[in-house]
Amino acid sequence: MSGPPDETTAAHEVDPQADRQAPPAEARPHEAQMWSQGRGRSRRRGGRRPGGEELNVPPAEFRSYYGRPIIKPPVWHHDIAAYLFTGGLAAGSSLIAAGADVTGRPALRRAGRLTSMGALLASTYFLINDLGRPERFHHMLRVAKVTSPMSMGTWILSAYGGAAGVAAVAEAAPLLPERGLLGLVRKMLPFTGRAAGLAAAAAAPALATYTAVLLADTAVPSWHEAYPDLPFVFAGSALAAGAGAGLIAAPVAETGPARRLAVAGAAVELTAIHRVEHGMGLVSEPYRKDRAGHLLRTARTLTMLGAAGAVVGRRSRLVSAVSGAALLAGSLATRFGVYEAGMASARDPKYTVVPQRERLEARESLAHEPKVQSP
Repeated sequence: MSGPPDETTAAHEVDPQADRQAPPAEARPHEAQMWSQGRGRSRRRGGRRPGGEELNVPPAEFRSYYGRPIIKPPVWHHDIAAYLFTGGLAAGSSLIAAGADVTGRPALRRAGRLTSMGALLASTYFLINDLGRPERFHHMLRVAKVTSPMSMGTWILSAYGGAAGVAAVAEAAPLLPERGLLGLVRKMLPFTGRAAGLAAAAAAPALATYTAVLLADTAVPSWHEAYPDLPFVFAGSALAAGAGAGLIAAPVAETGPARRLAVAGAAVELTAIHRVEHGMGLVSEPYRKDRAGHLLRTARTLTMLGAAGAVVGRRSRLVSAVSGAALLAGSLATRFGVYEAGMASARDPKYTVVPQRERLEARESLAHEPKVQSP
């Protein structure tokens, strides 16, 4: 005759799911609570403990499968965040250079063209390094797909690169001899450089903003929901960065347009990023917390200080240079902050599931509303 069952045997008789694996340690607290509530319900059949005590278990709210990510985060590395910055810097510098060329500011024009070329080379490196193999960039040029931001971005970068490269080479005209074949090249380069610089400036807005469209076209919640404002964030950041480079490299007598564009770019960027941080409900949260929040707060401070310095430092080369450095650093922090916010929202399943459930509940409530018949 067998004796009374021990505690382990009794537990298994009451709870057939007692051997079910517990959620991993990295699961969020509310997920662990849901798991424990699920086990509790299996023990509490009939709503009573073995001693007859009444129990009232609150219903579990499903958010994810034990805190596991719902979507796969992008496989990008920080090369892409740096690419976002250098692409914007190149675009903003080309706009500054074109304006300086038209208004007769040779030092500011030279600074803008050379900065745009350097930023373009850096962008190409970061993009190809993230792709893994250089030939992949070439393969992306085999097709032109209008509905693909990546495909369009590759063509925009290529078209802009040719024009910006010619404009930068034109700055070498004074170094060529005045006679002979090279003398003829010296005479033609300024006109060619102006045409190429204007072409680069025409492509600059697309170069500055297509990366925002690329991010918003993904399933990453905090990027996707920001599609109305993210292009304005990147456009303003590009203008502020290009103006910052001009304030550093050009004499104060020629930096008037750069100062005005610095203020305009900062205003657009700060207004748009405020909407992103506070206007999207739950998916705005990653922009305000952890590493992304720290980066964006730093970016806001630097951008405001840089814009203020651009206004008050009209006669000081030192103040202008410090203001330009602050604008560049603020633009860099903005791009990395946006990148980090999106990656954080992809890793946490609540930013995918909760908005989906809210939309579903809103549709269901509309479906159950009584329809008003017209007379």
